[in-house]
Amino acid sequence: MTTETTRERTAENVRQFSIFTANRMGRLYDVFSSLERQKVHVLGFTVLDTTDSAIIRLVVDDPEQARGLLLQHGFPFTESELVVVEFDYTTDVSRMMAAFLEAELNINYLYSFIPHPRGKSLLALSLEDNEIAEQILKRHQFRVLKQADLSR
Repeated sequence: MTTETTRERTAENVRQFSIFTANRMGRLYDVFSSLERQKVHVLGFTVLDTTDSAIIRLVVDDPEQARGLLLQHGFPFTESELVVVEFDYTTDVSRMMAAFLEAELNINYLYSFIPHPRGKSLLALSLEDNEIAEQILKRHQFRVLKQADLSR
């Protein structure tokens, strides 16, 4: 009799949508209202704009539904993975940055989340190596969240 071994399913990393759009009045409203109408909640976002165009980066609680809505409404977008870390904003920011510096790990960009569950702040990070960043954060006793921690 043979025994099969199944791999443990690893939790999915947090998904970020980067939406590319013309930098014109009402475009941010178009994105947010189309998500809101279908009860997709934006948990964190940032906007990078130039004179002519903008990139709206956001994390939602239902990536599958958000993907479908963005496609349905014709919003050009890409998806990427982020590291999301829970921290105490009064004491942990410099400790977190020191951990990245010690590991010589560059941060591409970061932004905070809107909700603060359990009295903690959440930070979305795009780093040069997300896997190493997650290991460093865990080694320094930070809680790294996965998409399931944020989803409904």
